[in-house]
Amino acid sequence: MILPDNGNTGGRFEPKLRAEIDELRAQSGATTSDRAPVALDQQSVGRLSRMDAMQAQAMAQATERRRHQRIQQVEAALKRIGAGEYGFCLSCGDAIEMRRLEADPAAPLCLSCSRGER
Repeated sequence: MILPDNGNTGGRFEPKLRAEIDELRAQSGATTSDRAPVALDQQSVGRLSRMDAMQAQAMAQATERRRHQRIQQVEAALKRIGAGEYGFCLSCGDAIEMRRLEADPAAPLCLSCSRGER
């Protein structure tokens, strides 16, 4: 098992985390109109078209909720970097495997804890 180098791990992943959060926020801003309420205008939009628009709105809102959750995960990882606690499992305190951090730099748990093995 390859463990993180605690002194450098946060510095290695911080730029990647910051870039991800910037991208997520940009996507959120770009999709604001997709999440807006569907106007009730029976003359320009038929019933089926309005249902399609409402379904698209619901999908956009669900995507935004997932995006918001990811932003929170990335912000938490950045806080752990600032506190010098990055790279350690929030559940058991062991070091998170480097391959896991490479796959998801915001991962808060080691593989064993994320699987519920501990």
